[in-house]
Amino acid sequence: MRLQSVRRASRPAAVAGALAAAAVVVASTAAWVTPPLPGATAPPKAPGNPADAGGAGATVPRLVVPDVIAAVPGGVTPADLAKLKKLSQVRSVLAIDGARITVNGKPLTVLGAAASALRPWLPPATAASTQVWRDFAAGDLITTAAAAHALRLTHGTAYPVEAAVRTTLTAGATALLGVAGVDAIVNQATARKLGLVRDVAVLINAPAADMIQLATQVKTVLGASSQVVRLAPVVTSTSLPVDSHPPTGMPSSYLALFQESAAQYCPGLSWTVLAAIGQIESGDGANTGPSSAGALGPMQFLPSTWKIWGIDGFGETGPPDIMNPYDAVPSAARLLCGSGAAQGGQALRQAIFTYNHATWYVDEVLALAGEYAREFS
Repeated sequence: MRLQSVRRASRPAAVAGALAAAAVVVASTAAWVTPPLPGATAPPKAPGNPADAGGAGATVPRLVVPDVIAAVPGGVTPADLAKLKKLSQVRSVLAIDGARITVNGKPLTVLGAAASALRPWLPPATAASTQVWRDFAAGDLITTAAAAHALRLTHGTAYPVEAAVRTTLTAGATALLGVAGVDAIVNQATARKLGLVRDVAVLINAPAADMIQLATQVKTVLGASSQVVRLAPVVTSTSLPVDSHPPTGMPSSYLALFQESAAQYCPGLSWTVLAAIGQIESGDGANTGPSSAGALGPMQFLPSTWKIWGIDGFGETGPPDIMNPYDAVPSAARLLCGSGAAQGGQALRQAIFTYNHATWYVDEVLALAGEYAREFS
């Protein structure tokens, strides 16, 4: 993917990697939301909160897998953002700066934003890395490992940069960025210094959306001259990774919570299925209900179903709490296992159907689980 040059404007590119695109929109079917538990009737019984995902003392509220790129001449306006937020299934959007610049004599696609805004949208390992965010805060250039290799960058060394201005930047840590075609990120101050194009991109979180329909809607909002391209196919394979070495101890993030719950409460179940269900059902605790059907908590159990499957997780005691992720996620694993999910294949599909009786839901869960498997395993 390439963004508009900071030296001259041009027509938008049709696909990722096209030269001198005016803007980029990244939409997502795969998001990982780990906020505090709004609306919870009681605080988590376990020490710590899965919302606290670590790294430089900050909470990581969201982790996103980008699936669609759209180029937009002139960038995204506040009116565009307002319309995008109103699209069906869109949960959140983030406008972001960007441009195609030159670093150490070679082109680089870079995005810029405040850490508090950008960090939630990056993969788990990156979002939780203290080194990455220390270097980011210092104004360093955070690149993918491939970009650092191609540009021959050494951590801690300053390199010449040509953007709206000629300057130097220090190469910071390398990290998985999870946005196809994006080579690097910088903080907001550095973005302003380089003259990156303001709001040239927008990140869209729409985990339960039909991607073909969403892409059409995004193009309608952004205009006929915008160009929207899906980055990843929607795949509904049941071939998903089973973690043979999950973390142990009390989970301190939703990632660990999903991994440990699958391993302890449904051996053979891929943690990515729990992650997908948690995201689609509630945004991992962002919307704990009650739903129109009366479902509650981060895994959206009906109270009648909770009476059957609800358990205390991770050695906790007391009545199982439908609002507590340390109980709800293990209980979801238990429900799925009781329906045959650990067998994989058609049994996994049937188990997901048992969780929510809709074929589209099964496909959405498996597609999202596949995204997690590709990006985070």
